Amino acid sequence: MNDEQWVLAYRAQGMADANIIAGKLESADIPVSFDYEAVGHIYGLTLDGLGEVRLYVPREYSERAEAVIEERFTEEDIGWEDDE
Repeated sequence: MNDEQWVLAYRAQGMADANIIAGKLESADIPVSFDYEAVGHIYGLTLDGLGEVRLYVPREYSERAEAVIEERFTEEDIGWEDDE
């Protein structure tokens, strides 16, 4: 990953959160690259930064990625239905 072309878009606590955000970005046609410490991923640690996963996107996608991340999720994305 060339530091001049990719920028930090999100810091996730754990791979599950990272995969959810990456999926949302990829569904918006935004390329994503992961950076994380192997020990946090292997043992599932989320203590003292070990479980942190950094998501990078190409610089030209950074504004769009920020908007997608801020949008987060709607009930439609999650598939929840109101029982009322």
